[in-house]
Amino acid sequence: MSCHALMVQGTTSDAGKSTLVAALGRILQRRGVHVAPFKPQNMALNSAVTIDGGEIGRAQALQALACGLAPHTDFNPVLLKPTTDRRAQVIIHGQVATDLDAKAYHDYKPRAMAAVLQSWTRLTAQYDCVLVEGAGSPAEINLRDRDIANMGFAEAVDCPVILIADIDRGGVFAHLVGTLDLLSASEQQRVVGFVINRFRGDIGLLQSGLDWLEKRTGKPVLGVLPYLHGLMLDAEDALATATVDGKQTAKIRVVALAYPRLSNHNDLDPLRLHPEVDFRWVGPGEALPPADLIVLPGSKAVRADLDWLRGQGWDKAIQKHLRYGGKVIGLCGGYQMLGQAISDPRGLEGVPGQTAGLGWLAVDTVLEDKKQLCNVTGQLRLPGDPAMTGYEIHLGVTQGEDLRRPAVTLADGRRDGAQSADGQIFGTYCHGVFDHPAALTALLAWAGLQDGIAVDFAARRQADLDRLADAVEGALDWAQLARWLPSCGVQAAGGVSS
Repeated sequence: MSCHALMVQGTTSDAGKSTLVAALGRILQRRGVHVAPFKPQNMALNSAVTIDGGEIGRAQALQALACGLAPHTDFNPVLLKPTTDRRAQVIIHGQVATDLDAKAYHDYKPRAMAAVLQSWTRLTAQYDCVLVEGAGSPAEINLRDRDIANMGFAEAVDCPVILIADIDRGGVFAHLVGTLDLLSASEQQRVVGFVINRFRGDIGLLQSGLDWLEKRTGKPVLGVLPYLHGLMLDAEDALATATVDGKQTAKIRVVALAYPRLSNHNDLDPLRLHPEVDFRWVGPGEALPPADLIVLPGSKAVRADLDWLRGQGWDKAIQKHLRYGGKVIGLCGGYQMLGQAISDPRGLEGVPGQTAGLGWLAVDTVLEDKKQLCNVTGQLRLPGDPAMTGYEIHLGVTQGEDLRRPAVTLADGRRDGAQSADGQIFGTYCHGVFDHPAALTALLAWAGLQDGIAVDFAARRQADLDRLADAVEGALDWAQLARWLPSCGVQAAGGVSS
């Protein structure tokens, strides 16, 4: 039997493409379909390490989880990680290929498309169904030439397309009709239907608009998805700032710094989720509020973000925080910032040179060509030696006296990170260090939260994937979707069938 395929494209960024693919993946996986996610090209600073030792977008790792799979580089063969407003690191099949500006990448696209088609061939030979996610909007006229992310890909492999729009933004009918109108005739024919996302209210009040849309375009509305309050899933790239409902009175205050090239900010989701943590991102122009713990997350341009941090006056605010006994955690690039110096002799993240660190750890970092990519397990060097899980994605090699007090002992025998002699600073290259319940509890205890509630973020993620899948399963027209997806006539868990 040939592989089924369906592509989800959006009228805008953050229209719901990632979540719909994740939901469809979980629905089909629960129905016994061997299904995989696929995003030809992603631009994001949130990434994950794959089972085959590469790097893909965080959203595709979440979609793989929804499908019951370990992340693989074929799920996202081209990943662009911006280093400045005009340049990006180009990652092909999980490994760094080059660093290009926008114009040079346009010329590079045919080579990138070859990598995309290689992954597509492998996936369609291996799986019953492949769910494809577009990027941004297919109606971005300036990006249509040599497109590999949206209709350019769909046309190349003859894949049907669903168009999704976010009604919560307003103007949903204009988004859908306008996007369709800007497509070529063959691309318009390729669109098999619409999905409206994040609807709240009386669906009856929307019906006249749905009827008009179908009459105007000749395309069916395949479903109206409800707005799901409190859904906690990994953000693809945009900073997740939504508050979490149902929190108790906070017992500890945590602040995280949102610098311009912030990467893997999903590291902080378990802190946002924790019912006893008053968590806050602090951005440009904002003063650091009083806190028990300050977190310096990862960065794709560490020296530039460190200069920016100093420009905000945050270095002085963190120094005051430490003087009054506060705690500081640095993750990956944030860990590098806490040292004495960061050297980039080859200009891997910008102009070659050296930048003085914040000086609170006796370590120095040199950025080197080879990127460290691996999933890790181990134990934190904190009371009770709690278990931890995570992953490494970094260029730097760090050395210095404070490595004698490591933050983590890894299962492969390596020691990672450093702690300050006064016990106030904790730095590690391990992303995801808050994900394991034992590690999260121990780090919050170190920062001042005693007898805290244990929170299992991985279990919450799985539960929310099921909650999302249940809602989407009940909202879609499976009789129509059966033309493009396998096993759509099977009785659904929520009682919906074709």
